[in-house]
Amino acid sequence: MESPIGMVEPTWLVTGFEPFDGEPVNPSWEVAQALHGAPMAGGRVVARQLPCRFGAAREAMQGLLAEWQPDCVLALGQAAGRTDFSIERIAINLDDARIADNAGARPIDQPVIPGGPAAYFATLPIKAMVTGLRAAGLPASVSHSAGTFVCNHVFYALMHGLREQTRVRAGFMHLPLLPAQASRHPGQACMPLPLMIEGVRQALRIAASHQGVDLAWSDGQIA
Repeated sequence: MESPIGMVEPTWLVTGFEPFDGEPVNPSWEVAQALHGAPMAGGRVVARQLPCRFGAAREAMQGLLAEWQPDCVLALGQAAGRTDFSIERIAINLDDARIADNAGARPIDQPVIPGGPAAYFATLPIKAMVTGLRAAGLPASVSHSAGTFVCNHVFYALMHGLREQTRVRAGFMHLPLLPAQASRHPGQACMPLPLMIEGVRQALRIAASHQGVDLAWSDGQIA
């Protein structure tokens, strides 16, 4: 599983980020590495960590797509303030950082990909995933904004890199803080790591089993 050379079984690429903004841990990577090597739809999960740095994270994702040529990609990220498994619908071509990344960069009003389209939609069956997670008693929602920090940067780079690969389903999911992190940020929601791992595992299974177009139910917003 450590080399893509000669790979014939399906590859399910799951990425997480290194810690950032002074945090000692990032739940996205804790979950991703826990799933590394797990069987999935006749194939295996390959987990890789991305740097929390503009540019470097984009290049790392592009390199992983070329190296592994995955059948499905789920990028994970940390989002303080989220309370559930937030499956992102849209990535926008904008870097606008409220805080500096791990290299001290803080781009303002810059494109992720110069000359790229304004946005890309996820190609995962996001509403089917949300429906399945809720049916299993797990909190989940469709999110209409992945922000403008490195998470959205990677999400946009992912979808841009797969823009001509119609067979590959891909998208992004935000996770809440871990309890240890929330203890340092009073009032912030959190979720235990085992629950996060199980939720992402189930989301992947739903994505693998869902055929055809996504479910259609209203998740529109007035404002």
